[in-house]
Amino acid sequence: MDQNRGDLSPSAHLYCPQMSAKNDLAKAFVRTHSFKWDKDKGFKLASGVSSPFYVDCRILMAHPGPRALVAQLAFEAMQDLPVDCIGGLELGAISIATAVSDQAHRNRKDWRTFVVRKQAKDHGTGRLIEGAAQPGDRAVVVDDVLTSGGSVIKAVQVAREAGLNVLHALVIVDRQELDGRKKVEDLGVTLISLLTVKDLTAAMK
Repeated sequence: MDQNRGDLSPSAHLYCPQMSAKNDLAKAFVRTHSFKWDKDKGFKLASGVSSPFYVDCRILMAHPGPRALVAQLAFEAMQDLPVDCIGGLELGAISIATAVSDQAHRNRKDWRTFVVRKQAKDHGTGRLIEGAAQPGDRAVVVDDVLTSGGSVIKAVQVAREAGLNVLHALVIVDRQELDGRKKVEDLGVTLISLLTVKDLTAAMK
């Protein structure tokens, strides 16, 4: 072979580290039983509607390997954004924000974290936001799964009311149902998803 031309095999040009990590994360959903697909019976969602897909990132994030993949992919997706802090609605956003913040710290970025309470405590300060966020911070809202967008939207609204500047949100999985992405982007927020439900179904084949 002409060495000046290099390796022209398809594998030499199709390999992408980020794509490989995404494939590994999708397979991790299947391996940890964090994703299920039932075309016949389906699953009832928190919104009350039924879906053939069941996604549980709480199980996924309980495993250190998949958690590290989420942190890696999220950091790579956000590293060029102006970010001071990251957080979202309890409970699902806590492990995500912490993992991504730690990954950022390893890459010499100081991304503080915060959590948005579902309702204010009736004692203490009564705040809806806890953590290290400060008014004027450039914040990215994170969440595990996007369906209708309700959790992301609530977190964005509370964060903005607290004086945070929220222009981006990140989710692990976009279910591509109930116009969730459009509802979030109608708030002037750019949505980043690490995976879609199509990636998860492909990993099952």
